[in-house]
Amino acid sequence: MAEAEQNPTPGGRRGTRTRRARVLRAAGLTALALVLAGVGTAGYVYWTWDSNIRSVDIDSQLGSGRPSVPANGSFNVLVLGSDSRSGANGTLAGGTTDGTARSDTAMLVHVNQSHSAATVVSIPRDTLVNRPACTAPGGTPVPALAGAMYNSAFEAGGAACAVRTTEQLTGLRMNHFIEVDFAGFAGFINAIGGVTVTTSVDIHDQDSGLDLPAGTHHLGGDQALAFVRTRHGVGDGSDLGRIELQKEMVKSIITQVGSIGMFGNPAKLYTVGSTLTRSITTDSQLASVSALTGLGEALEGIGTAHLTMVTMPVVGAPGDPNRVVAQQPQAGQLWAALRADEGVPQPGAGSGPVNPADPTGGAATGATSPAATGSAPPSAPHS
Repeated sequence: MAEAEQNPTPGGRRGTRTRRARVLRAAGLTALALVLAGVGTAGYVYWTWDSNIRSVDIDSQLGSGRPSVPANGSFNVLVLGSDSRSGANGTLAGGTTDGTARSDTAMLVHVNQSHSAATVVSIPRDTLVNRPACTAPGGTPVPALAGAMYNSAFEAGGAACAVRTTEQLTGLRMNHFIEVDFAGFAGFINAIGGVTVTTSVDIHDQDSGLDLPAGTHHLGGDQALAFVRTRHGVGDGSDLGRIELQKEMVKSIITQVGSIGMFGNPAKLYTVGSTLTRSITTDSQLASVSALTGLGEALEGIGTAHLTMVTMPVVGAPGDPNRVVAQQPQAGQLWAALRADEGVPQPGAGSGPVNPADPTGGAATGATSPAATGSAPPSAPHS
């Protein structure tokens, strides 16, 4: 049996869905807990939503030489937020429309063996890694590169290169891949009726356009996008502060989706499902409503109380204050724990930046102090 056939959609249930429409949660997305809307509806709607989804055949591009598929029922999903400026993204994000895209946000979602809990690990985009050789869409070879920024893998070789780089960094097999861009994220937030966030500090960021006094706010799509892109207005301006905002957005989305009552509102369900399926790119195995429903069913019991959200431990890169590298042995211990489907180890010495979206003013975990880390320099593209 081919390896791809041994890696079915979690839950293992595909085909026609006859049960009433349900909203099924999946943690992830650049700041979001990607909500997967499962449908058992009219054939036309089902087909239309299937045709909305863009996909990438990652298994064929990567071939062999990957970490083994987890045999215990746990699984991993790499969720990327693309910073492409193409199309509607340029209007929302600003910046140079140069035809390139990097993974502005990366979250590795590990779901445990019993599918009762998940760990979401944010990988700072400015992390220097040894990027492996890979193949870009169209068959163009991408050579290996030492000391490359983690988010450059997506720019150089697309989804498959981002997956291979993540697998080399972590030793974990990525069962699935989901990507969303700026416009898709904003549209999804609008479709679910916005999200509510609480900040412990004033946030003013001219680059993202976010201007929030401390307190509780209900954000529409554009504001929510600015919220998850903000870094210059929080902490020391590094990507680590932005990651903390993104973690809070994940929780806010899960809470909002659970509160909008789509069971009795077919119009709302259709709007959310249509928006979602137009907003994402997935691996080819996940590129159907039935496959997304299978993933959603595997995750439907996971709420905010069942999520552990951490940032990969990092320290400042030697000789480059604007970059970070994985902190050892802490990062290695984190990946080893997830490979063994065990709990996340306690963070090592040092604490992350104060979380600006935590009303208790708590510090982040899984990273060293802001003084030991850096952000992308002002001249770096796709900020």
